[in-house]
Amino acid sequence: MKKKLLSAVLSVAVVASLLVGCGSDAGTTSSEGEGASAGGTKVGVSMPTKDLQRWNQDGSNMEAELKAAGYEVDLQYASNDVQTQVSQIENMISSGADVLVIAAIEGSSLGEALDMAKDANIPVIAYDRLLMNSDAVSYYATFDNYMVGTVQGQYVVDTLDLENAAGPFNLEITSGDPGDNNAGYFFNGAYDVLKPYIESGKLNVVSGQKTFDECATPTWATEKAQERAENILSSNYSDGTNVDVWLCSNDSTALGVENALAANYNGTYPIITGQDCDIENVKNMIAGKQSMSVFKDTRTLASQVVKMVGQILKGETVDVNDTTTYDNGTGVIPSYLCQPVFADVNNYKELLIDSGYYTEDQLK
Repeated sequence: MKKKLLSAVLSVAVVASLLVGCGSDAGTTSSEGEGASAGGTKVGVSMPTKDLQRWNQDGSNMEAELKAAGYEVDLQYASNDVQTQVSQIENMISSGADVLVIAAIEGSSLGEALDMAKDANIPVIAYDRLLMNSDAVSYYATFDNYMVGTVQGQYVVDTLDLENAAGPFNLEITSGDPGDNNAGYFFNGAYDVLKPYIESGKLNVVSGQKTFDECATPTWATEKAQERAENILSSNYSDGTNVDVWLCSNDSTALGVENALAANYNGTYPIITGQDCDIENVKNMIAGKQSMSVFKDTRTLASQVVKMVGQILKGETVDVNDTTTYDNGTGVIPSYLCQPVFADVNNYKELLIDSGYYTEDQLK
């Protein structure tokens, strides 16, 4: 009952957000906007990789919105190679970018390029991943990353009815990329919700791996998550012990866990969390192989960033709603946080299909 109620509440919230928006590999595409309002102003957009579905969506959404606003767009993907991303950003600066929007591969590894942007007086918006240890960062636009984790943790609490159930339940955790500043927020948000139940023994981490570093998945790679999950299963669950919950920070890691379970596990199927509502994971959710995924509508984030770009270039006050949370090592970066919600088998049609995020055929 609690789960259904939470789902209903969050569904209403996301429908409202879809109506009003968030605020009101190496492949390269470069295109000029048709509109006259921006008059040849160029925006450089640096995305980390094409290997994850979400970055392809982020990039295409951003490009479309910026073009529609009349900007020239230089969109580039860095194939998860830091030096490639540094070079691409430096080329954007050299070719006359007026604003940079950067989703970093590693938040602390773009110092040279960011120094160059600062010297050229080019404003920088950190996109979804905070750029660390640089005073060149003007603004940060993302989803409420800590809330992503709390949504996942609360889903587990409600689904298992941990307030009332006797337990104990067996839990395993797969967290994200240590180079991604967001990964710690996801982990901490979920762990803070589940910690009382872990400490009381109602949730038992059989592998003993409870810290972010122990559970981390470099580059969010599915194959690395799968390899670690296989090791956990063979070491701790081959005797018929059931794993009741596998807390995964995002969908690419969840997919690895699901692959490992399919190959190496015969017990009762666990609750599995995720994030991003990737197509393959939504298919798995429909098939009963994944329980939920946190939905972050990248269309709303793209809309907010385009709005911020326009405000910067017009010298207007830039919309932010958080000025305390995200310190990148040089000070707190003014941020705009969009609100995430969860999708599961009960509400995915409303959130993903009715909103136009996916078509029904894409999920078959």
